[in-house]
This record gives sequence, C-alpha cells and structure tokens, in this order.
Amino acid sequence: MRACLDAADRDDHPYRHWYLNSVFPAAVAEALTTLPFAAPEIDDTQGRRETHNSTRTFLSTDNQLLYPVCGAVAAAFQAPETVSTLARQFGVDLGGSSLRIEYCLDREGFWLEPHTDIGAKLFTMLVYLSTGPDAENLGTDIMDGPEGGHAGRASGRFNTGLVFIPGGDTWHGFARRPFQGIRRTIIINYVKPEWRARHELAFPTEPVGLP
Repeated sequence: MRACLDAADRDDHPYRHWYLNSVFPAAVAEALTTLPFAAPEIDDTQGRRETHNSTRTFLSTDNQLLYPVCGAVAAAFQAPETVSTLARQFGVDLGGSSLRIEYCLDREGFWLEPHTDIGAKLFTMLVYLSTGPDAENLGTDIMDGPEGGHAGRASGRFNTGLVFIPGGDTWHGFARRPFQGIRRTIIINYVKPEWRARHELAFPTEPVGLP
C-alpha cells in the first residue's frame, strides 16, 4: 500500500489532488467487498452523509474484532511507517491526529452536494470498491467552487483512489446520476484531537505517531 502512495499521480486543477491505483493488495480489496454490511434504504440524503448518521458504518474497534480485514486495514493506516509516507508524499502533518475509516454503501438516488471537508479533517482519501457495470463512472466529482462547477471526476474503477488535503478550495461531491447496484467506497480521514464522535475512530484512545 505504501508503494501505491509513493506512485500517486498529482493533478493541480482546480486544486491539488492525487489519483491512486491498486490501493490495497488484491486479496484485501476482495475481502472488503464481501463484508456483510448492508446498504441503508434512504429516500434522499439531502446531499449530506450526516443526514443519516445512525446508519453509517466505520472500521471501529468492534468491527475490527468481528472482521479481520477491518483490523488489517486499520492497522495499516495507523502504522507509523504509513503515516510517515503520507506526510512525505502529500505534505501533511498528521502527528497526534486520529484515524477514522468509513465504509460507505450507497444506492441509486445517492448524491452529495459540493463541500470541502474543512474543519477537523486533516487528510482525506477515498478508495473505490464498486464492482458493477457502472463502477468506472462512480468516482468523486472534482468541483471548482460551491456552485458545483464540474472540473473533473475520479475514476470509480475497482481499487483506485483519490487523495486531497482539505482546504478552503477543495470542493467535491457526487452529482446526481443513475447507477446500478451498490456504490461501495472506503473513506480514510485523519482528524484533529477535538473530534467528538469517538466511536467513529479506529483507535479512539491512540493518536497516530511518526517513526
């Protein structure tokens, strides 16, 4: 996984972001797709994930105990060597932050309004794990402002990813579009110590450190 991060392809338009290929080892990516989490039935997200907080799934301490692949992924992103690679490759200081990994399952009708992830999030990585015929078209939309001007789209191809460092200009979302099956995405964030929803964290009492 660290080799994948080292090979990230950078794009500076309309803000700095990176594209990733073969994020997880093949066996890990496949195992993640077989986890028995169910996609929630939601009539309308209103363009925000927080409208359905009670149905969201995280690689929490409980899920790490239940499913070994969740524990393996969490341990990989908590590892000081990984944190050091992220700091070097993407120019971000993650020391003292906490790891948060969300496992997202979205049905047709899902959409996200333009937003920036600013606030308590220091780092954002999305890994796309959809396997249906529409997978290529299910990546994140890169936007040039709050009005949602379309500036590009990450590939939703299986086991590819997108990285950006949240800032005032990092507009992104998911424009309304039809798709078949379930859109499966893993979102990796490192968050500041003041993050209040501690149950969402992979290691609630263990901030990350550098080697």
